[in-house]
Amino acid sequence: MDSETINKRDLEPVQYYEKKRWWLGLTIGDILDRNADLYPDKEALVCNDLRYTYSELQDCCDRMAYGLLSEGLELGDRVMLQLPNWAEFIIAHYALQKAGLVMILLTVNHTAREIAHLASLTEPKAWILPAKYRKQDFIGLVQKVKENVSTLDTIIIADETEHNGCLRFNDLLEIESSREVILNLLSQSRPDPNDVCYLLPTGGTTNLPKCAVRTHNDYLCNVEYTSRAWDINTTDVSLVGTTVGHNLALLASISGPIFQGGKIVLVDSSKPEDFCISIQTEKITCASLVPTLISRLVSFEGLNQYDLSSLIKIYVGAANSPPDLVKRVEERFGCRYTNAFGMVEGPCSQTRPQDPLDIRTETIGKPNCPYDDFQTLDINGNKTPSGIEGELAAKGPGIFTGYYRNAQTNQFAFTPDGYFRTGDLAVIDDKNRIRITGRSKEVIIRGGENISSRDVEDIISSHPSVEYVAAIGMPDDDLGEQVCVFIKPVGEAELTHDEIVMHMKQNDSPKSLIPWHTEFVTQLPLTAAGKVDKKVLRKIIKNT
Repeated sequence: MDSETINKRDLEPVQYYEKKRWWLGLTIGDILDRNADLYPDKEALVCNDLRYTYSELQDCCDRMAYGLLSEGLELGDRVMLQLPNWAEFIIAHYALQKAGLVMILLTVNHTAREIAHLASLTEPKAWILPAKYRKQDFIGLVQKVKENVSTLDTIIIADETEHNGCLRFNDLLEIESSREVILNLLSQSRPDPNDVCYLLPTGGTTNLPKCAVRTHNDYLCNVEYTSRAWDINTTDVSLVGTTVGHNLALLASISGPIFQGGKIVLVDSSKPEDFCISIQTEKITCASLVPTLISRLVSFEGLNQYDLSSLIKIYVGAANSPPDLVKRVEERFGCRYTNAFGMVEGPCSQTRPQDPLDIRTETIGKPNCPYDDFQTLDINGNKTPSGIEGELAAKGPGIFTGYYRNAQTNQFAFTPDGYFRTGDLAVIDDKNRIRITGRSKEVIIRGGENISSRDVEDIISSHPSVEYVAAIGMPDDDLGEQVCVFIKPVGEAELTHDEIVMHMKQNDSPKSLIPWHTEFVTQLPLTAAGKVDKKVLRKIIKNT
């Protein structure tokens, strides 16, 4: 591994975090083992017709970990994991952690160019993926990537068919060694809690993705405090509705419930009716989604046909949640909306169960971990006073310490005293509550005036016929940029630009926020992380 990146923590904060027990001194594999000891016969994982108790899941993960090590992989080797919302993802994830291997998290939507870049950067020894998923042929993708990555020796396919030069996923589970032999090998390969567990790619909406280096200790700090902040416990049944290849699902939908001894239910669909069927059938109590998905769900005309009364809490992150969306969800579902913010780099904040409506709609609450220090910085890197906008920055036991093999970016990503710059603009009030005001790179500059995309989106989202909206800057010869919005209407609703303008005027919007141009669309392009891809929108409007 890259010791310059991974070992840059000061000895003093490491010792302090361990002394205060902000770091648990456990590995991600230890968490599964602990719950298998506590709740051996309790259901842990459901995926279609497959059901696993904690002891059954532990056994599968142990055998998979043993199989990986038996194939010649060694402690610290990197492995790309690229599977959809299948049970194989969960088994492979915990197997990699128990074997001391470093997981590179990929979504099934990552492009060949992005994967080749990440593989060249991280030099993985193995790749776990499907042979085919929906319309994508992954076997052909493997050949393209292998041409440029000499380290990639082991290809593991989650498919029953034999593929030349590849291992079958299930063959690694069907080993004949005794449990004593398996556990002996795993005890030898158990990583140190300060070892790297993940290389998590960034969203990559503007450039090729970077990889955030995460250790067992600092990632479990995120897991523990995120799960506690939205009241996850052993009785919860978690719907995994967003892609497992994204950190939101890994952190909130999977790792949090497993940490607390709950149950997870995988759904490999983005159709509202499939979500509703799972909630009704499995008595789902909690779900983590992105705003685009929850907007689609709350606008679903057939919602009343299902019994969704078990659903108590929804965690929504990865992008801005307009205030009207929060209100509509709580009114229609009768559950609590957790307005969340999180990054692969570690900064996490969310509203709490006891927060009043205005806090849930207007802010992302407080930092999940009370020991992570969040600040806002001015253009010179100085801390701004309470209530004054600045760039959000964070430091603490849940924050990463650098991007993998990217010294140049690391130099600018951190302040001299170690605070990570998120790139988000925010205001922090005197109670440590955070309100995101925009992205430093997503401000629309019209005639020299900075306009927050979020302010535009929040007002337009309050229109009852708007399902989702994205605001961008449109090139303009006179003013530099004008406000342009892409709107996905609710169902078959018909809207016009003039109606949107009138709605904004009725809401006393400043003239500068009123869009100059409006595009009505049936779908919005999404990144692999489930966010609206504004880079694509800018290209579309530039070519219009």
